[in-house]
Amino acid sequence: MNSILDPALLDPALQALRTQLEAAAAAFAGDSAHLGALLRAMIEDVQRATAEPVEVFPVKHHSPASALHMLRRLRARAPKVIYMEGCEDLNASLAGLHHCRFPVALQAFAPEAPAFPADWTPLNVVLPLTEFSAEYQAIAYCLQNPGTKLVFVDRSVDHVFQWMPKGGPPPGEDSGEADDGGEETEPAETAGEGEGEGASTGNTGSLHGGAVGLQIGDMQPTFGDFLDVLLRNAKVRHYSEWWTQYVEGPTLACDYGTYRQVFFLIGSLLRRIGITEKDRVADCERERYMWTRIREHMKAHKIDPREAMYVCGAIHAVSPIAEFGSKGATWTVPAKTPTQWFYGVVPSSYAAIERQFTLPAGEISIAQSMWDKGLQALELKPFKIEAEKKAEGEGKPTVRKKAAPAASAPAAPVEVPPAVSGAGLREFLTRPPTFVTADDEQLMRWCIEIVRLARKHGYNASTADTIAILHTSTLLARLRDRPHPSPYDFQDAAVTCLEKDRVPGRRDVRRLCQILLGGDRLGRVGYESLPPLAQDVYDRLAVLGINLKSSRIERALLDIQGRPELLPASDLLWRLRYLGAGVRPIMGERTLGHKPKQESWDIEIGKHQGSLIQLGYEGLTIEQVLEKRLKAKAFEATSRAAKALEAAEDSVLYLRSGRLTRELGLRATELLRAELGGNDAPEIFQRVRGLVHYYRTLGMPDWIKDFVSTGYRHYATLLPAAFTDRGTAPRQLAAMLAFIFTQEALAFSMGCERSQLLIAVAQAEPEDPPKIALRWAAQWILGQRSEDEIRADFQHLLSSPMLLPAFPEYMAGFLLALEFTPRISRLAVEFLSRAFAALPDEVLVPWLPKLVVTLRPLGPGVMQTLVKEAGLAFPRDLAKLPAWEFSWDRSVPVAPPPAPKARSEAKPTAKATVAAPAVERSPAELAVATLLRAEPATLDALAGLLGVPATWAALAPAGEASAATSEAEAVASESLEVAEASVADTPLAQLLAAHPEALQALAARLQALA
Repeated sequence: MNSILDPALLDPALQALRTQLEAAAAAFAGDSAHLGALLRAMIEDVQRATAEPVEVFPVKHHSPASALHMLRRLRARAPKVIYMEGCEDLNASLAGLHHCRFPVALQAFAPEAPAFPADWTPLNVVLPLTEFSAEYQAIAYCLQNPGTKLVFVDRSVDHVFQWMPKGGPPPGEDSGEADDGGEETEPAETAGEGEGEGASTGNTGSLHGGAVGLQIGDMQPTFGDFLDVLLRNAKVRHYSEWWTQYVEGPTLACDYGTYRQVFFLIGSLLRRIGITEKDRVADCERERYMWTRIREHMKAHKIDPREAMYVCGAIHAVSPIAEFGSKGATWTVPAKTPTQWFYGVVPSSYAAIERQFTLPAGEISIAQSMWDKGLQALELKPFKIEAEKKAEGEGKPTVRKKAAPAASAPAAPVEVPPAVSGAGLREFLTRPPTFVTADDEQLMRWCIEIVRLARKHGYNASTADTIAILHTSTLLARLRDRPHPSPYDFQDAAVTCLEKDRVPGRRDVRRLCQILLGGDRLGRVGYESLPPLAQDVYDRLAVLGINLKSSRIERALLDIQGRPELLPASDLLWRLRYLGAGVRPIMGERTLGHKPKQESWDIEIGKHQGSLIQLGYEGLTIEQVLEKRLKAKAFEATSRAAKALEAAEDSVLYLRSGRLTRELGLRATELLRAELGGNDAPEIFQRVRGLVHYYRTLGMPDWIKDFVSTGYRHYATLLPAAFTDRGTAPRQLAAMLAFIFTQEALAFSMGCERSQLLIAVAQAEPEDPPKIALRWAAQWILGQRSEDEIRADFQHLLSSPMLLPAFPEYMAGFLLALEFTPRISRLAVEFLSRAFAALPDEVLVPWLPKLVVTLRPLGPGVMQTLVKEAGLAFPRDLAKLPAWEFSWDRSVPVAPPPAPKARSEAKPTAKATVAAPAVERSPAELAVATLLRAEPATLDALAGLLGVPATWAALAPAGEASAATSEAEAVASESLEVAEASVADTPLAQLLAAHPEALQALAARLQALA
C-alpha cells in the first residue's frame, strides 16, 4: 500500500500547482517576482513537510477539524509513538486526567524561583485541553492504548521562562479586564446540559489567574498589516471568524492528505508574512528543541521514523531550520535552572481559554458545536479519558476491552491513493471555497431559542422576531459572499432584530447568543486526581453536609454551640480564607479571645479548585502550608518587626501553636532591636496591646514579655531623635509614647526603669507644634508639668495673634495623646471648646477636615471617652441652658474673712484669743517661723538665687497689737524655748557639744568663702 508521504508521488502534482500559482501571480500582480518567489517557497514548504518520514500532523489550538482528522487517523492505523508539541515535563501531569471533567489544564507550578526575577514568583504555566481538540484525542487514545507512546517534546517549563525577556511586567500577569464570557448561565440555557454536564454558574474568565498560557498549534497572526488586509477582504471582524469560514469548515469533510497540505500551506503563509520577526526567531528556537528531542527519543528507543507521528502547530510543521526532520543537524539543549516544579491538573473553562488567548467571546462554544456536528455527520465515536468503573456488586474494577479500530467506526481508511495526493490540494485551491452544507433546521432552531431566551430576560420579542432573525441571517450571509449563514451572521442578525435602546436584564442579546451556542463550561478535577492536601480538605469538610463539588455557591450554617464537632471545620474554613481558597464568611469573626457560637459561610471550593490544588503543591495539609507562609512572612530578608508580629498574631488566631508563635515572636523581637525609626510603631502598638490583653487571662508567655521590655527600651532610646526628626510623623511619635506608657507595668516587671524615659523626655527639644504638644502631655504624665501649666500654654496660644494660626497643629498633637493617656480628655474638651469659641473662621474652617482625620485613627474606645467627657460639660436639662456656662469659665467664690470677736468672747483658752493666721500652725512650726523671721538673711539669699523678690509680710503696727498678739508671741517664744531645749537634748547635739572642732572649722570655712 502506497503512502502519501512518498515524494515521488507528490512532485508532479505540486509542480503543476506551483506553475499555476506563478501564472496567477504574473497575471494579477504588477511585480510578480516577489509574489512568485513567495508562492514557490510555500509549495516547497508543503513538499518538504509532506516528504518527511516522520508523519507531521499539523493542528490548530482547539480546532474541530484537526480533532476529527486525528480521530480518523488513529482509528485507521495507530503509530508506535506520538510526539506532541508541549512542554516535555508536563508528561508527569497526564496521569491526573482520569476522573476529570473537561475542560481542564495541565499545570506546572513553582512557588519559589531564585533563578528568576523576584516579581515573577510564583511561576505558573497552564496548557488547556478541550475534548474537541486534536491533542486531547491523541492523549485519550494513548491512555487507552498503552501500545502507543505519547511524548511531549517542546521546551520545558523552565526554558519557557528562561527565554522570556527579563524586563517589563511579570509574564502571564492578569490584565484584569472584564469579559462577558464568564457570566452566569442556567442549566436550562445550555442545550439541556445541567451542572453535572459542566455548565458554568459564575464568572470563570479569571480561572487561570496570572498563569502563562501554552497552546498546541498557535495560528494567530501577529503582523498587524497582514491581519488588517486579511479581515477586510474576507469581510469578517476577527481572525477566528475568518479561520472558521475559510479553513475550519472546508477541511472538516476533506480527505486526510488534503487536510495536511492545506494546513501546511497556511502555516507557510503565516510564517512568512503573518508573524513578526521576533516571533519567528522564537519559533525557530522551539523547533530546534523539539526536533532534537524527537531524534534523541527515536535513537534511544530504536523507533523507525515511519512509525512515529509528530503533532505540532502548522507554523512549526513547515520550519526551514537545518535541524528539521529525522536527519537534521544536531543542536545542544540549554541547561535548566535548579527551580523545583510541581505538576498537576487544574480546572479550566471556555471563558478562561478565550480570555487568556485573546479569542472572541463564544469562540470555543462555536468550535464545540462544529465538533458535535462533524461527529454526527461522519458517524464517529470520539476517544474519551475516563476512569475505570467498578462492576455492580463487585469490589474489583472491570477490565476495559480494546475495540478493534475497524469496528469502532465505519470510517474508511485514511490512506489516500497516489492520484489524489497532490490533486486534492490543487482542487481545493482552484475552486471556490466549499462551505459546510446548509443546515436550515439548525438555523431555525437557533432563531426560535434566541427569541425564547430574550423573552425570559425581559425583551419584548415575538414570533415575528423569529422570522426576522432567520431572513436577516440569510441576508447578511449573502452580503458577505457566504451561501449559508454562519454563527457569527446569526449573532449579528439577533442583535439587529432584538436589541432595543436599553438592556432590560443582566444580559444583552449577544451574550444570550453565546449561551445558546453552548455558553461557558467549567471543568472539574475529580477527587482521585486531587493532591493529598485537597483530598484532606474535602474529607474534613464533609461534616458540613454540603456539595463541595458543586460549581455553585454553597451556604453552610454552623451551630457550633449546639454541635461542638463543627468547631474543627470552622477552624479549617478560617485557615482556607486566610490562604484565599474560595470560602467567604457571612456571619462570624476570628479575633483574639473570641469563642465562636454560630457562623455562616459561602463555600465555592468546587468553582475555585485551582487555588486549592496550588496549595497542594506547597504541603500535605493546610496547617503545614499556613505555617510555611507565616514563617516566610517573618523570616524573609525584607521583613520588619510589624510583619513578624503580625505573623505571630496570625499563628495564635489560626494555628494555636505555642512553638510557632514563640519562634515568630522572638523573630519580631530581633527585628525590633535592628530598626532605626518608628515607622511601624502604630501597627506594633496596636498588635502588642491586643496580644497583652489576650494573654492576661492565659498567662503571659516569655516572648511577649521580652518583646515589651525590648520595645520599652528601644522606643525610649529613640524618643529624643524622634521628637526632632522631621521624618517621624506625629502619629508615629504618639504610637511610640503609647507603647511606652501603656506597657510600663509589664516592662517594669522585666527590669526596665523609668529613669531612661525621664532622661529621654528631658533631652527632647521638638520644634513642630504637634510634637511640642505631645511632649507637654508626656511631661504631665511624668509629673514634670502641671495641668495649670498646660492650660496656660494653650491660653497663650489663643491670646497671641502670631501663634493663633498654629493652634490647630498644637491641638492635633494634643489629641494624639489621647491614645496613651485618656485622662486628658477633660482638658481636650476644654481646649476644643475654647478653640471653636475663639478661632476665626479663616483658621477654623480649614482645620475641621484635619481634626476629623486626627480623631479617626484613635479608635472607638478613646472617642467614646472623649464624647462622654464632652457630654458631662453640657447641662442635662434644656431649661438650664440660658444660665449655663462652662465649668472652667466659672469664677471660684472666695469666703470673706471672719469678723473679729470681742476679747471677752474669746476667753476660754489662750490660743483662741489669737487672730487666726492664714495657715494653722503647730507650736513647733510656729517656733520655726519665728526663728526664720528673726534671721531673714538665709531666705533672702535663697530668694536672690531663684530670682524671687525678697519681700516679707509686714507685721501689725505696735499700736494695733492686741493682747492676743502678745499672747501669741509669748506662746511662740515659749515654743521656741521648748524646741531649743528639745534639740539640745538630742544625741547629735550632745556629740557636737563634746567635739566642737568640726563646727568651728565649718564656720571658719564659710566665713572665708563669704
